[in-house]
Amino acid sequence: METNNSPHNPSIIAAIGNTPLVKLQKIVPENCADIYVKLEYFNPTGSYKDRMALSIIENAEKRGTLKAGMTVVECTGGSTGTSLAFVCSVKGYRFYVVSSDAFAKEKLQSMRLFGAELEITLSDGGKITPDLIPRMIKRTQEIGLQPGTYLTRQFENPDVIDGYQAMGREILQQLNAPISAFCGAVGSGGMVAGVSKILKAKRDDTRIIILEPASAPLISKGIKGTHKIDGIGVGFVPPFLNSGSYDEVRTIEEPEARNMVKLLAAEEGIFAGTSTGMNIAAVIEIGRELGPGHTVVTVACDSGMKYLSSGLFD
Repeated sequence: METNNSPHNPSIIAAIGNTPLVKLQKIVPENCADIYVKLEYFNPTGSYKDRMALSIIENAEKRGTLKAGMTVVECTGGSTGTSLAFVCSVKGYRFYVVSSDAFAKEKLQSMRLFGAELEITLSDGGKITPDLIPRMIKRTQEIGLQPGTYLTRQFENPDVIDGYQAMGREILQQLNAPISAFCGAVGSGGMVAGVSKILKAKRDDTRIIILEPASAPLISKGIKGTHKIDGIGVGFVPPFLNSGSYDEVRTIEEPEARNMVKLLAAEEGIFAGTSTGMNIAAVIEIGRELGPGHTVVTVACDSGMKYLSSGLFD
């Protein structure tokens, strides 16, 4: 069920990728490295997850494991689900989502608007607890046993990494300068794994730094915890993360990330979500440590429009 997406007859999925890379101007301290941000909210659904969704669906089509009439199944906090719902709507697949009331209302609404069928897993008071994502994964595995379903398995499907390698290539083309470090908050780990593969192939001394909430430092300290940042800190170490995909892990306090979101909008005109606030807080810290003459890159993961009802901007 591949769509005709030739240069003479493009569909909306042709708008995925080739997002801007901008240099922070006003919130960077003195004696800091140059800091660049890849604005992934320029993708059609306002998230970098559009890249992985397209890769997952089109690679499955090419292999013949996804065919017309089948149902795509995934569990998601919202951005992956919105992106998959978007791609499935263009290509004509039914999409069934296991999500939770812990995630932004706008994301749940977006999935439904793109035609997805939602099953809601109840959370503990709206918190992302260590057991929430595993429970959602277990439920999708049960649904995936039904005939005529294709389980996308975002936490282990190598097609995810394929989808993010294009982001790494774009960064290299747009910047055309040595990159000292790249950092990003980790959910499935696919974005960091995909981008790092490209950046490391170009310069093996580029440092890859992954981020997680300070209240849930599972990767850095082996401690499970709760937080309210959609899409990251999933309660287990993502299979995509291995010794070759990153050099260092850091934790960021959630209030710091939330304050950074507001500062980023007010001072730089970049309107993004909480995981982006984590990324920017970390990249400024890294840039201050490295100092002038270095270049550090991170990602604006998604649009702040997805969090208007969450209290993030109150």
